[in-house]
Amino acid sequence: MIKRRALSAGIAAAIALGVAGCSTSNAPTRVVPTYEQAAGNAFIPANRSAAEVLLGQIQNLITTSQPLIAATVVNIDSLDRSSTLGRLISEHVSARFTQSGYRMVEMKFRNSVYMARDQGELMLTREIRELAASYDAQAVIVGTYGLSSEFVFVNLKVIQPETNVVVAVHDYALPVDETIRSLLRGTR
Repeated sequence: MIKRRALSAGIAAAIALGVAGCSTSNAPTRVVPTYEQAAGNAFIPANRSAAEVLLGQIQNLITTSQPLIAATVVNIDSLDRSSTLGRLISEHVSARFTQSGYRMVEMKFRNSVYMARDQGELMLTREIRELAASYDAQAVIVGTYGLSSEFVFVNLKVIQPETNVVVAVHDYALPVDETIRSLLRGTR
C-alpha cells in the first residue's frame, strides 16, 4: 500500500511537472521589427550605393535624354532564374537611375516583351539588341548574383546594346542574414 501511494505520488508529480513544462515554451518568441529598424536596414542603401557607382562611371557616356532598360539580376549558376532578391536589386538600381534623371523603361508594363512568370525581365545577350532597339534604349543594366555560405556576391553592368560593350561595372557583397535568406527563398 505504501509503495502504491508513493508510486501514485510520483506519477502525480511527474504529471504536474509535465503540465507545467507544457505551459512554458522553450521556443523563441518572434520579435517584430519596428519602423525605425526597417528604415535602418542596410539592403536598400547597399543597392542604391551600387547604382551610384554605376552612375559615376557612365557620366559623359550615357545621356539622360534616351531611355535605359534594367534587366532582372539573375542567379549566376542558373541564368534563367532569379529570386525576390534579384528582382528587388533591379528595382532599387532602376529607381536610383530614375531619381538621377535617367529615363528608365518599365518592362513590367510592356506586353511585347517575354516575361517568365515571377522571373522579372530576364534577358539573354542576343535579346538585348532587339529589345533596346524596340525601345530606343541606349543602354541596358544587367546583373548576376552568386551565393556562398556567408555572402551574396552581386555584379552589375551597364552595356551598350549595339556593341555589347560594358561601359560600367560594379561588384559588391551582401551578408546572408535572415532578410537576405528570406529573399532568396523566393527563388523561381
